[in-house]
Amino acid sequence: MTDNPIINKIPSPCYVVEESFLRRNLALIKSVSERADVEIILAFKAFALWKAFPLFREYGFVSTASSVNEAQLAREEMGSLAHAFSPAYTEENFPVFMKYSSHITFNSLSQFNRFYPQVAAAGNTVSCGLRINPEYSVVATDLYNPCAPGSRMGVTAHNLGDTLPEGIEGFHFHTLCESSSFDLEKTLEAVEARFGHFFKRLKWLNMGGGHLMTRKDYDTEHLISLLNSFRSRYPNLHVILEPGSAFAWQTGYLLTTVIDIVENGGIKTAIIDASFSCHMPDCLEMPYKPLIRGAKDIEAGLTDSSGGNPSHAGKNVYRIGGCSCLSGDFVGDWLFEKPLKPGDRIIFEDMIHYTTVKTTMFNGVPHPSIAIIHEDGKPEIYRTFTYEDYKNRMC
Repeated sequence: MTDNPIINKIPSPCYVVEESFLRRNLALIKSVSERADVEIILAFKAFALWKAFPLFREYGFVSTASSVNEAQLAREEMGSLAHAFSPAYTEENFPVFMKYSSHITFNSLSQFNRFYPQVAAAGNTVSCGLRINPEYSVVATDLYNPCAPGSRMGVTAHNLGDTLPEGIEGFHFHTLCESSSFDLEKTLEAVEARFGHFFKRLKWLNMGGGHLMTRKDYDTEHLISLLNSFRSRYPNLHVILEPGSAFAWQTGYLLTTVIDIVENGGIKTAIIDASFSCHMPDCLEMPYKPLIRGAKDIEAGLTDSSGGNPSHAGKNVYRIGGCSCLSGDFVGDWLFEKPLKPGDRIIFEDMIHYTTVKTTMFNGVPHPSIAIIHEDGKPEIYRTFTYEDYKNRMC
């Protein structure tokens, strides 16, 4: 709940970016890039809010793309060609990727053999790479683990063999998810052990995403030391990192409003004008429990015979329910300072990365508005959504 006069001027629900926090992240990432002499680029799959791209251009960032839409957006709004990767290209979309990309990474040897002739015929204006699978990852959630057994992502050392096809100028691996520099260190050991004998023949190595260098406990000094050490061993390699979450980490929130309070079996649920399923999908997919401003995250604990938690009796404990018809569209429990009532505003912290890019209109639930609070404290509404957005999306 909030009485902030600036927040009260913003429509609900609304994704709100805070410019000062975004600039903080951009400055830190630029510093890492310069001190380690590596290229760090924005992964659109985590953040593609193009009205904020002028800020990214100020700090000299370019982007990576995994679809023709992302690649075209990079050219039009980031002002640069994209580093492209797709699990599979088609005869229809590959020429478009070529038009909007400086680098194209292939997920398989068969894809490279199929499409590289188009690159060669165009004069090799695009640098081609191969995604490799080191068969090692510290990611615990299989949904986000590209090296899980049987993964479709990347070529293993066994399948690549000892011969590197002509035309391959770089390797790309992606094994991390909101991980530490020490996780990268272990991954690099596996990558070098399996693929290091090719490195002197390459021009670049893309270390993918998942480097959460803007997280408070991330050891950026260790990352810089690790990258400098790697570059000293392979001075011929241009090193690239492409995090997504790190750029938008803790740069804003999702503002919502309580529209009803219901109770069943001793469990009180505050229904809001937003949806976990539609607007915060990783809370259900990963899953994880977001922070709510001014509320305490508590564990559910044991329940009594009625389904309620006896330790919560008489307290302001609420499950938060979304406004879609999906039964599982809820997350809980939180302890609030005061009883909730319709009209109260609830702020879900750190809801900018992997939200606006994944938002759906399932059940006809409209997208939240999108806004930014500038450094001078003034809010600007980037976009609001209407019935026409829903209707046009359905047909």
